[in-house]
Amino acid sequence: MVTSTVLRRVALCLAAAALLSLNGCSVLREFRPAVELEPISTERYVAPGRGDVLVQQELSPATREATRVAGLNGGPRAQSGYACIESLADTRGIDEPRRLSALSELWLAHARTLSGDARLKAWFEVARYAYAYLVFTDPGVAQDAVKERHVQVRDWYNQAVQQVATQMFASRSRDDTDLRGRELHRVGWTLHVSAPSVRASGQPSMARELLPAAALSFRGLRSIYRREGLGAELVAVMDRESAPEHVHDREAETAMNPVASQVWSEMPAPPITVLLRFNGDDLGDVLTTREATFSVHDPYREASAVLGHRSVPLAANFTAGYGLWLARSGFSGQSLSTFFGHGARGIKRPHVYLMQPYDPQRRIIVMLHGLASSPEAWADLANEIVGDDVLRQQYQVWQVYYPTNIPTALSHAAIRDALTQTLAQFDPTGQAPASRDLVVIGHSLGGIIARLMVSTADQEISNLITVQDIPPERRDRILKRLDSVVRFEPLPAVTRAIFIATPHRGTPSAGRQPARWLSSLIQLPVTLMEDLAAVARDADLDITKIRLPNSIDNLDENDPFVRAVADLPISPAVHYNSIIARSDPVISLADSDDGLVPYRSAHLPGAESELVILSGHRVQNSAPATAEIRRILHEAILR
Repeated sequence: MVTSTVLRRVALCLAAAALLSLNGCSVLREFRPAVELEPISTERYVAPGRGDVLVQQELSPATREATRVAGLNGGPRAQSGYACIESLADTRGIDEPRRLSALSELWLAHARTLSGDARLKAWFEVARYAYAYLVFTDPGVAQDAVKERHVQVRDWYNQAVQQVATQMFASRSRDDTDLRGRELHRVGWTLHVSAPSVRASGQPSMARELLPAAALSFRGLRSIYRREGLGAELVAVMDRESAPEHVHDREAETAMNPVASQVWSEMPAPPITVLLRFNGDDLGDVLTTREATFSVHDPYREASAVLGHRSVPLAANFTAGYGLWLARSGFSGQSLSTFFGHGARGIKRPHVYLMQPYDPQRRIIVMLHGLASSPEAWADLANEIVGDDVLRQQYQVWQVYYPTNIPTALSHAAIRDALTQTLAQFDPTGQAPASRDLVVIGHSLGGIIARLMVSTADQEISNLITVQDIPPERRDRILKRLDSVVRFEPLPAVTRAIFIATPHRGTPSAGRQPARWLSSLIQLPVTLMEDLAAVARDADLDITKIRLPNSIDNLDENDPFVRAVADLPISPAVHYNSIIARSDPVISLADSDDGLVPYRSAHLPGAESELVILSGHRVQNSAPATAEIRRILHEAILR
């Protein structure tokens, strides 16, 4: 006799099989958050192996030696209070570099025993003595940055600046969201704020949080990309209500998305690097001043800074802000709501996210995710591109987040329009290098849309529009209303496309019963249906006679749309590459698939290169795919 437990298990297996028939792109793994926030301590962030008070809670050997020379307790836990600091400051017979570095560490140990304003004062002294050592002793950080003592003092300086910056930010007035150009007064110090390279794209700089990158770690990202150097590595979480002055629609469609009516926004958690510069042209001035400047830098724009009379490498963390954005975005649940047409949490139109402030000199990489997905689909790939020093200097990444339940033709038209508007916003004349030689990378459904962006359509799509008993003149009126959807030329700015696991000729999975059942659950957006009704009224048609397919319909290998666009001519000016997955190495390549897309559909004749990877459909973040994309981008720089 079959038990109820067995019956429940069978039912669960059948449901899972239906959902997984679209390879989970689908519904299970795609809707689990790809990146989650995992706080870590400063001790874990700073590489272990150097014995100092920051890492092991004990004074470094060099500082203990300095305290012994001064006649103080020289043990591992040497006296670190204010009396010890005063004694060492007054002791003669110790060379200046040793004295300054030891005083910085002693102040750091002392700061950790304090609280409130006393603690903040102590952090200023940590930064002051470290700054004096790095700027006014020879050889200094610029010439000898790899020596252990210099690295230790650099880390004490960076930690002190981080503490001062975050505590000053936390204690600011509620109205002081933008501190640039301000003069601040705290614990006897006068501070000026300068940010010459930050937030130059036109969006306001209203930060609501200032988080240390050292306190952030992420599950779901393979690597953390940093640049060693001087300065506190921070993430400025921007006010989600921020928007250019001409935008008045305050409805927020997406998590951490500034404004729904605006087609673009910068990633709302940009990385910044902060330096604390102490006033004074010589060592004596620096050790007595009570005035300093917070110098805030965009690490994408600056790799070095002048401290004193020296150029020093600027620290940076290029992963923390990106990971924080993904971890807090809510994309996984939102993409599910969008896919099934639940308007309360879903998105209605494409949105372009700039991963860094717009740079007119860097080429743009546009990433298009697949079905029922979101920018989370690119978690590792985007991070790897930004983490590559050469690619970071040559490219800027834009990610397009779009609703994936509507017909592919409409998605393509809306995304093309959003990209065109965004480019026009920054470069109205189209003369900047960034407006030329765009690279479009598409995965799965996103690959089909990328293909349309570099293709020409004349009558191929319009011939599909048929309504029973419609006179020719009414059909012409419909086509006129839909002209931008059914007729288009290659997007002139795009010169390269990379197609990843793309079903150019559809997939049999989308026509099978589980997919048909899933398709029946999709509700098209109300706004889309209203637009369709307006078109029908304009042509004096009964809307009940018009059936609009959804995105799953358009992925069926027998769907008229996918068959019509499969042979659209690609612009001869566009170089294109294919990355294809196969899940079973035993099956011949011609008969293989990735669990969803057959090789025969993903293969595109004329590709400059084609790499076949042993993987499932979610191949875009795999190490081989990432390496191949980096190779393609590096070679494109040399063309």
